[in-house]
Amino acid sequence: MKNLKFKAYIILSILIIAFPFTAFSKDKIRIGASRSLSGPAAIVGNSGFGPIMAMWKDEVNAKGGIYVKEYGKKLPIEFIFYDDKSDLGTMTRLLDKLILEDKVDFLFPPVGTAFLFAAGPIANKHGYILMGAEGGASSIKEIISGLPYFFSVLNFSDHYQVPVMVELLADVGVKTAAVIFISDLHGIEYSGAAVPLFALKGIDVKMVKSIPQGIKDLSPIIKEAKAANVDAFCSFQYPDENILATRQSMEIGFNPKFFITGPGGNFGFYKQIFGAEAIEGIAAWGAWNEKSSPGCKEFADKFRARYGEQIADWWGHNLYWAGLQFWQQAVEKAGTLNQKKIRDIIATEKFDTILGPTWFDEKHLLAKECHTGEVGQWQKGVFEVVGPKNKATAPFLYPKPAWPKK
Repeated sequence: MKNLKFKAYIILSILIIAFPFTAFSKDKIRIGASRSLSGPAAIVGNSGFGPIMAMWKDEVNAKGGIYVKEYGKKLPIEFIFYDDKSDLGTMTRLLDKLILEDKVDFLFPPVGTAFLFAAGPIANKHGYILMGAEGGASSIKEIISGLPYFFSVLNFSDHYQVPVMVELLADVGVKTAAVIFISDLHGIEYSGAAVPLFALKGIDVKMVKSIPQGIKDLSPIIKEAKAANVDAFCSFQYPDENILATRQSMEIGFNPKFFITGPGGNFGFYKQIFGAEAIEGIAAWGAWNEKSSPGCKEFADKFRARYGEQIADWWGHNLYWAGLQFWQQAVEKAGTLNQKKIRDIIATEKFDTILGPTWFDEKHLLAKECHTGEVGQWQKGVFEVVGPKNKATAPFLYPKPAWPKK
């Protein structure tokens, strides 16, 4: 009997050495996020990264989870999400709670450029990887060398949407423009990138106006742009304000040759609100569609089968999905949940995603070569990629057609 006990003790000792207790005790990967589930930013979050996360989690868990060599098994995903109610201060407090109290394994991003800007340093301070989703800014790009754990997935203003847009407009002979922008980091970034580039291309900016979020009447500003008879109208606002700008432009009869809204015009609900005929030729940031790559086609079909078209995001959805594919492969290659080891892999490796070969550049931005497009345009009910030209799925339509008659 003593020999049997001794042998059992030896076997148990060997197992403990080979497979530490933590390897047996870990049964899931807990991912936390402070998201705008309500408030003004909810329409972006609930139509942007939100449905992508849910679809990805279900797909991963249906396969048993993510295999982590350190634990010798697949670990399913568990989300711990809090509603920051679109309030920046609430978001930062909830992020601290997720890290210090909930002790989540990983963080997923908040909603919006300003929120990402605030979340990046917090995640970096605690050594948590933070891959951005709905948001991106040149100001983040400038400080990212001090945020080694932050990575930006979405393309944005000068990376390389605005330069592509201005090039498109210069090529078709646009001479004048009007710019309105939301008075937060997003709007400031886009207007700040666009106005100087317009000047460099000889495009006269007749009007630049800052707009408060939640504005209920844009008609005086739209009338001013109409009186200026500008060729191009740029609305660097959020969905609610861009929907308002579109509706009131139709009502007032302001029909510039080029009309861009974003974010807002890139979503499926924009087409549902106004109808395909009304939005023909309207541009928005993006861009991708099922013609962008075989992987994008497969993803679009899968997304449409689950959600329909109303919340389809032709700017970010394929990039968010590719970011999750990339992150998952980095975890699997690291074979551990150690943030530093995974971070180093994300910063230096290439993985295949629905975009094709995918990687981050030296500033931790998704490399511009991986973007499927920068500017999209509604044509016959499809959000086509029109810029840059080497990624286009359809020629740029200029001038845009007149609004349909009532």
